[in-house]
This record gives sequence, structure tokens and C-alpha cells, in this order.
Amino acid sequence: MKFINQLFSKRKNVTIEFCEKNLDRFLASENMSEYNQFLSKKNVIYKEYECQSRCKECKQSPYALVDGEFTAAEDSQELLEKMKKHADHK
Repeated sequence: MKFINQLFSKRKNVTIEFCEKNLDRFLASENMSEYNQFLSKKNVIYKEYECQSRCKECKQSPYALVDGEFTAAEDSQELLEKMKKHADHK
């Protein structure tokens, strides 16, 4: 019964916030289509801000705020995987 509930349960929305400057700095062009596909999911709400006043973190690695939680990664592919994992567990 639990499996059936998971199949038909409505997923909760996940909110992802990006810094434009961080995306410009770290988003690899080969990952863009995969990012677009993920961000177009019904349960994903995303926003881009010109600046999030996290300059130190912004210069070091790609990051996003996922449901208000700071999430950083070594590269844009790893960040995408972390965001997907979070969204799948909602």
C-alpha cells in the first residue's frame, strides 16, 4: 500500500533560488539543457536574483538555496544532482 501511495501522492513543491552571477560563473554550457529540464518540472519553483549577498561562497563554487538551505557543490553537475535528490525526497 505504501508503494501505491508514493506513486499517486502529490509531490510538494521545492523552491530553488539562484544568484545570477554564480550561474554565469559556474553553469557549464553542456549542463544547460539538463538544468532546463529539471527546472521545468511541475513541483520545482525557481527564482534568479541579481545578487544574494553571499559573495565569498559565490566566488568559490556553484550554489543554490534549496528550500532556504544553502547547497554548494564542486561543479554545476554535482549541484544539479543534489537539487534533484532533494526534490525527489519531497
